[in-house]
Amino acid sequence: MKGFRSKTFLADLLRKHMPSREEMAENRFLKPISHRFLTPELWRFTRRSVPRGVALGLFAAFIVPIGQIFLAAFMALPARANVPLAALVTFVTNPFTLPFWLYFANRTGRVVLNLDAAVGVGAGRFAENSGALAGWLEVGGVTAFGFLVLAVVSAAVGYLTAGFVWRVIIARRREKRLARMESQLDDRLGEEDE
Repeated sequence: MKGFRSKTFLADLLRKHMPSREEMAENRFLKPISHRFLTPELWRFTRRSVPRGVALGLFAAFIVPIGQIFLAAFMALPARANVPLAALVTFVTNPFTLPFWLYFANRTGRVVLNLDAAVGVGAGRFAENSGALAGWLEVGGVTAFGFLVLAVVSAAVGYLTAGFVWRVIIARRREKRLARMESQLDDRLGEEDE
């Protein structure tokens, strides 16, 4: 073996850029529960912890605009999810992408809330002639509902996607290992025939 290499390139990349267990344990907000963060199973990349970490990170990213990293880390503890991955995935919402997500959440909320109008129930506007404050409250409520929808849907899609990608990566590794073992066996059998 020429050097230590983990199971996947992605795992190596994530380990390089993520904070260590000790760095997170020294955080003043996490210090009261840092003993829980030091358990090794919360830092391993396994077929169960990775999809859970992705799902919780995406959920926390869309449900809370501030402090989503801490929320993802706290939710990862009882779910036995990968804590650093859950914290890392929350960066899908950041100050640079927030305007896009605000617009997208507003559009999503409008589509979902107007669904009953499309089938004939008749939703109407919240406050048609009540003034600017009511209009802003309506826009805020629709956007908040859109973020809730995005949180749930992105968590489900993230969980399924991460599980699928994990299986594909492991299957490729297994195929490479079997091919390498087969070539080594062929080499040994070729040497014995000579």
